[in-house]
Amino acid sequence: QVQLVESGGGLVQPGGSLRISCAASGSIFSIGDMGWYRQAPGKEREFVARITSDYRTTYADPVKGRFTISRDNAKKTVYLQMDSLIPEDTAVYSCNAILNRWPSWGQGTRVTVSS
Repeated sequence: QVQLVESGGGLVQPGGSLRISCAASGSIFSIGDMGWYRQAPGKEREFVARITSDYRTTYADPVKGRFTISRDNAKKTVYLQMDSLIPEDTAVYSCNAILNRWPSWGQGTRVTVSS
C-alpha cells in the first residue's frame, strides 16, 4: 500500500514563510507528476502548484511569485515553499501524486496565516 503524508503546516503571521512537505511511502516503482492543492474554509479545493517528473512547474495565479514547488526523487518527497503569506492563503494543503501510475492523495496539513 502506498501513501502520501504531509507535514510542516502551522500558524504563521502575514508576510511570513512556511515550507510544507509531502513524502510518499510504500512499494513505489514510479512517481509521476506531484502537486499541491488547497481548500479554504467554506470553499472548494483549488489547484496550487504542480511539478512534473522532469521538473517543469506550473502555478496558480494567486501564488505565482510567492510559492515555489520542488521535489526530491531520492526522498520521494515534494515541497512547497510559501513566502509572503497572506490571510487568504489559509487552508488545508493536500498533496497529490501519480504513484505507480495511479493518483494518490495525502490527508492534508493545515496552514493558518493570521496575526
